[in-house]
Amino acid sequence: MHNELKIFACSSNPALADAICQHLDVPVSPLTVSRFSNDNLFVQIQENVRERDVFVLQSFTEPVSDNIMELLITLDAMRSASAGRVTAVIPYYSYARSDKKDAPRISIAGRLVADLLRTAGADRVLTMDLHADQVHGFFSMPVDHLTAIPTMAAHFRKTHDLTKMVAVATDAGGAKRAGRFAVKLDIPLAIIDKRRISDTDVHQGQVVGEVAGLDAVIFEDEIATGGTLVATVDTLRRAGARRVMAGAVHPVLCGPAVERLATSGLDAIVVTDTVAVDADKRARLPQLQVLSVAPLLAAAIERIHSGESVGALFG
Repeated sequence: MHNELKIFACSSNPALADAICQHLDVPVSPLTVSRFSNDNLFVQIQENVRERDVFVLQSFTEPVSDNIMELLITLDAMRSASAGRVTAVIPYYSYARSDKKDAPRISIAGRLVADLLRTAGADRVLTMDLHADQVHGFFSMPVDHLTAIPTMAAHFRKTHDLTKMVAVATDAGGAKRAGRFAVKLDIPLAIIDKRRISDTDVHQGQVVGEVAGLDAVIFEDEIATGGTLVATVDTLRRAGARRVMAGAVHPVLCGPAVERLATSGLDAIVVTDTVAVDADKRARLPQLQVLSVAPLLAAAIERIHSGESVGALFG
């Protein structure tokens, strides 16, 4: 068994790292990240990690390439410093969207980044709600794939009348994910017949299922530009939904997302803190509610450290 738990936070989400450490009653270990004059990243561990059980937290958020490179350098530094075991904690793994070759002469970048993590020195990965479940198989080291669905379902159970609620998938591809959410709440599921023409052009078709007179919760793994979500809101309104809400694990909120959501007519937007949401975005989206996954990540880290089952968290 590896001794002494150490948790380090890279730059993307220090608040989440702090919350995890509070649950575990351990301090965030010091790490220095800076740049040389030629813009190269420099990472230095500020305490002894020899034979320690080390967890390094970094979400792949904007600037994505910089954050990935920072994590890779940090993992390599841990290995060079003789850490006993190194776990990369990646609450949001953005390259999970690149999971297949759906155009000529492209990279399956989700697999490439997984290989880079192994090469850099990660012995295992802890992540949450991958965009595509098959990305789990891209990793050549153990992966603990958590889900925030129970956390989000518990919130809606406490705050809404489930007898008048329906879960909604924005397309057939998301039906499995939204279905898990629906099962947790024991509510029906509806699916939108969506046709994606390009990355920014989406055609919304009919609603498959009953939403008229019901409170609809659009459930997604992430909100990026918000285009699909806003189009789905319009479709559900036309179909007679009483209220329309959104639930998404990862609030990426890039590009025009905040402006779109602010004028979308959504009654509530419930997300988690896998991605840091700054004060400006929160102020511009008063219907936004951020749930913390720190207790879940802390419990998983504690179980990995002690050699207990992580799957038992969802038993």
